[in-house]
Amino acid sequence: MKILNYSKKSTLLFLSAAVLSVGVISVSAMEVKPSSYAPIVLKEDFTATMKRMKAAKSEIEQRHNSLLNERYDLSNKPSKTVTMSRGKAVQEGIRVKLPKEMTWKKLSSMSAKEIREKNLFPQGFMPLPHPNHSEGGMLFPKFQIDKIKEQDNRDLTRFDLDYDLEDYFLPEFPSPIYLTTRADLGDVSQGKLVSIDNYFELFNGVLNPKQLEGLRLLVTPFPQQQFNATADRRSEHPSFGVSCFDCHANGNSNAATHLVGDIRPQENRRRLDTPTLRGLYQQRLFGSQRALKSVEDFTEFEQRAAYFDGDHVIAAKKGVNILERGSQVHFMAEFESILDFPPAPKLDVFNKLDPSKATKSELRGEAVFNGKGQCISCHSGPAFSDNMMHDLKVERFYKPMLKNGLLATAQGPIKSFPLRGIKDTPPYLHDGRLLTLDDTVEFFNLILNLKLTSQEKKDLVSYMQAL
Repeated sequence: MKILNYSKKSTLLFLSAAVLSVGVISVSAMEVKPSSYAPIVLKEDFTATMKRMKAAKSEIEQRHNSLLNERYDLSNKPSKTVTMSRGKAVQEGIRVKLPKEMTWKKLSSMSAKEIREKNLFPQGFMPLPHPNHSEGGMLFPKFQIDKIKEQDNRDLTRFDLDYDLEDYFLPEFPSPIYLTTRADLGDVSQGKLVSIDNYFELFNGVLNPKQLEGLRLLVTPFPQQQFNATADRRSEHPSFGVSCFDCHANGNSNAATHLVGDIRPQENRRRLDTPTLRGLYQQRLFGSQRALKSVEDFTEFEQRAAYFDGDHVIAAKKGVNILERGSQVHFMAEFESILDFPPAPKLDVFNKLDPSKATKSELRGEAVFNGKGQCISCHSGPAFSDNMMHDLKVERFYKPMLKNGLLATAQGPIKSFPLRGIKDTPPYLHDGRLLTLDDTVEFFNLILNLKLTSQEKKDLVSYMQAL
């Protein structure tokens, strides 16, 4: 790991990414500053690009896997008592590794300045790079790839890269679907992954015509940066593209990853952990940092630019699908806005724990949540979110550093994501750097200087698992 002056490195890093994309560049180009735009004209044909990137795949993945193993305990430790909504075991325990001879209690007693100066901030709390950060792009878990290939005869495999986290750290698949409009039906997915292959048979007679058309558009593949028909794609064969529900599987999340499109240069871009669409009717901000003000804004923006790394010029080249705001965008948003959170039988109508149903640990955790833990400051209301953006200023704890293509520096304000149904949507934080709720509690205990006891941490996890 190398600490560096990133202002001087940005040009070299950008050019490294350019080499990966277009081949060898001239020495004179080394004087060119980073551009906001991706290269339009390719300098290398598709066959040569694919051969080169396939050859580099093993080394790239080995480097990233080494980073994951340095940061985390990646073993399978399922809970024996807590499951997601359809029965998949929740992973438990702190997975972030501490520096040598350090304890969580000792670390939490130190100031941010001391942790920064002694380089003691746990690496698992640092921003998490994309498996190939200089390349980036949508990357899907294998279970999603296999099921879409089976149902829709589309291939979401990338020839240059595979997904990085084990399945047991990810949301259950396929996720159940709950609708605000038909709560009486419970899970309307019938245990199936909703796609263009089956959406009509599953939802005809359950949705109104606008919602049904909106769902059709959400499961229809459209061109995207890595999956399209042009020669600078990352699929072996020309592709129709991806659908909204390829990432937001069944309106939830399959933890597909990407890089946010709204930051430049490349090393400053953040890994994106796909958020759930459940409970959008309770939300007023969309996008982890973009602060889009409506579901319609978010839906339209995704198709016009986010699918193409936020580059509308490349979008025009690769076949952007322009959605009509008054009907198509509205129809998609209307369906998205009726996706509900999973049932939480221990919560009453005021979203408080029912003492007759909750355990003692959960009740103690609720008290910590509303008191010493200060969680309620950002996670209030029926969705347990204040619909605001907050800057945690995590950079207080570490010096800027470059790791596997990602520059870890100030992150800026991040949206408060809802905590309802949180056990169903691992991993956590906007980039998925926290693998379990135990990691999440430990992270905020340190960042916010909460001084929680071991018992209070366990109780807080128990409470969030009940939400």
